[in-house]
Amino acid sequence: MIVSLCLLLLCQLAGEAMARAARLPVPGPVIGMMLLFGLLLLRERLVFLPREMRNGSLAAVCRGLLQNLSLLFVPAGVGVVERLGLFERYGLALAVAVIASTVITMLVSLAAFRLASRLLTRDDDTAEIMQ
Repeated sequence: MIVSLCLLLLCQLAGEAMARAARLPVPGPVIGMMLLFGLLLLRERLVFLPREMRNGSLAAVCRGLLQNLSLLFVPAGVGVVERLGLFERYGLALAVAVIASTVITMLVSLAAFRLASRLLTRDDDTAEIMQ
């Protein structure tokens, strides 16, 4: 269990170091997750990896973390409560920004879906004509 937790934290640390060193616009934990995914894909070929990656204890630790994921939101909630003055001052602007960004995201997703649907339909029609 300790080795599995250390492996998760090392991947996150490596991702954070890479993101900061290269000044990437991607968060370090996301890069760390991609590193862990790559290690999991190659776990049978890389002999230097700990046995926890092969025997299922990493999966068990991840399941345990996911079952208690709500606890990880406590620090964020405390941060919000500490900054209630900012919400009083900028609450309306924050609400408008959240609603507007949600609507814009939904519209862009809709446009992307419709474009992809048209392109795929056109490709299917072209394939049928050629047969």
